[in-house]
Amino acid sequence: MCKCPGINSERGPLFQAVKKTDTSAGRLAVKLRMVFIARVLALLWAMFWLFFFAAESLACHTPPLVATPWAGVGLLFVILALAPLRWEVAGGVLLVVIGMLIGGAYAIRARPGLPPASRVITIVALSGPPLVAAALFLRHHRAVTIGA
Repeated sequence: MCKCPGINSERGPLFQAVKKTDTSAGRLAVKLRMVFIARVLALLWAMFWLFFFAAESLACHTPPLVATPWAGVGLLFVILALAPLRWEVAGGVLLVVIGMLIGGAYAIRARPGLPPASRVITIVALSGPPLVAAALFLRHHRAVTIGA
């Protein structure tokens, strides 16, 4: 063992610099992972519903005039999922708003005879992913700007 200060000592400047670098690299990895998960979640949610609306329209032989609004909703979901890639805060806020609106609208407009469990599952599937992705986007932005 070397008796030089800073080489093997935990109090030395060399050890402290390495220790700070490891901590900041770990935080950076967590921040990057957070935004990656948010992006993937938002895009998977949007692409799933776009596929669902298109596949359901094709399977049920829905007339084009009836299927077009549903395809438009699917495309709106994709645009809302892509917005945080460019504008993280605005996109996150939009995802919160759309998640709340979708959940509320489905709760109000669902068929009257639908079992409560089906309503809850559908509301969670429709509004859960954009709300979670928005929370991750907004948390990531806060972590980057504040440095937490």
